[in-house]
Amino acid sequence: MRIAIVSDIHGNRTAFDAVLADLHDQAPDLILHGGDLADGGSSPGEIIDRIRDLGWRGVAGNGENALVHPESLERFAGQSPAPASLWGAVREMMAFSRGVLGLERMAWLGGIPQIESEGTVALVHASPGDTWRAPGREASAQELIAAYSGLGRRVAVYGHIHLPFARAVSGELVVANSGSVGLPYDNDPRASYLVLDDSHVTIRRVEYDIEKEIRALHASGLPHADWVERMLRGASPQMP
Repeated sequence: MRIAIVSDIHGNRTAFDAVLADLHDQAPDLILHGGDLADGGSSPGEIIDRIRDLGWRGVAGNGENALVHPESLERFAGQSPAPASLWGAVREMMAFSRGVLGLERMAWLGGIPQIESEGTVALVHASPGDTWRAPGREASAQELIAAYSGLGRRVAVYGHIHLPFARAVSGELVVANSGSVGLPYDNDPRASYLVLDDSHVTIRRVEYDIEKEIRALHASGLPHADWVERMLRGASPQMP
């Protein structure tokens, strides 16, 4: 079975539409989403509605947790070394997204599970039991085994860090990251997702019209749109 995993869209409708077109050409048997669907972008409602219409299964990310359970954001922010200005901007953006999404969509987000499995593949957003913390791309094999071997599947896939990779970390475990559709952090602005064919992982990169998305971003009324624009252009994390 060929499985596509699409994660970290972050409300970027233009990138999402380009990935949908590429998925049509790839024709996987199953598509799963890896969370962080709507927050921080131009089109949170449209993304949620489309994924629901498509019937994709998937997992909740820290974005969904922060939207539905604001206290989870406060707990993480309280332990983070990042400056208060960053968390202030995130709070404003989350409040905007909640208002756009409305109660019914928010209730749907609150029902997304944290782990999804299909055959030999297990999917989480960050780590099992924690949507906020995940190993980095340069993590050791031992760190990846400790984080994901407990899922009990041959292939473990996660998102969250916005940095795609795939590694066989032992004879029994392949760990892969899908990267981000809407907000890549690897200095490549193209949307990223992955396709699994048994244990073989292919990272797909898809070009899209970034200028179109930036126009939509500023038209949406999202607070700190200029911050998101800098991240889209640089394909790297920035400070607000």
